[in-house]
Amino acid sequence: MRTRADRLRDWAIGIWAALALIYLFIPIFVVALFSFNDNKGRFNFTWEGFTWRHWQHPFSVEGLGPALEKSLIIGLLATLIALVLGTGIALATVRHRFRARGVVEQLIFLPLATPEVVMGAALLGLFLTANFARGFVTILIAHVMFTLGYVVVTIRARLEGMDLHVEEAAMDLGANEWTTLRKVTLPLIAPGIAAAGLLAYAISIDDFVVTNFNAGQTTTFPLFIYGAARQGVPPEVNVLATALLLTVLALMILNVLLQRRLARRDAGARPTSAAPAPVPEVLTPGTAAAH
Repeated sequence: MRTRADRLRDWAIGIWAALALIYLFIPIFVVALFSFNDNKGRFNFTWEGFTWRHWQHPFSVEGLGPALEKSLIIGLLATLIALVLGTGIALATVRHRFRARGVVEQLIFLPLATPEVVMGAALLGLFLTANFARGFVTILIAHVMFTLGYVVVTIRARLEGMDLHVEEAAMDLGANEWTTLRKVTLPLIAPGIAAAGLLAYAISIDDFVVTNFNAGQTTTFPLFIYGAARQGVPPEVNVLATALLLTVLALMILNVLLQRRLARRDAGARPTSAAPAPVPEVLTPGTAAAH
């Protein structure tokens, strides 16, 4: 029986969680709100009225459109490369046992624990030592490096929770390893791959520190915002940031709905417990003679 103290504890935990969420989302609310601000000068820090003007012309600021385009392209390419590499690494470290497995896992998790300043400076030193021109390619290499760990961690969690008997059943029915991977394993871990892709894409678009070290003359969306902040961030930046946020939220909700649909389909496809089959009567010589 629930006591009054239990109910008060539940209310306190709920209120605490709500306050924590409000604290996390206040900056996002401010960004979305000031995308509708009818500012009169260069600065967009004081509310002066409501307007749709900035949403009607989101690319009116010079250089904002190309910067966003570069961020979207780099994020897409980095995500695709990280998904291909990360899926293979996750399959290798979960499904196979080899001598250097522990070393590989530590090397994968190392970029997650390395501060971005250290990683950016190290990559800058590497590119300068190799006399490699900084720009689009160096940003792409850097983004693949620090998103790969997140992809591996996410897909590993999905693989470790998957039933191995499904793959074994496919092989018992005549499927080889490649067919089992393509028709059984990859469809089962597809929600994890989608979640890893969304996470990697969001991290890539958001990154500033590592990109700033290795960008050269290339300007991405975060770098444009940093440069514009010295003279006043235009409201169009808030518009595009809000649009990106809404797009990512829509993709996350779509991924969750897809996972729930697949879970319901899997639950409906499981065989229900049927009545036990009748045991055939074994006739002994005495009973056979009686019959």
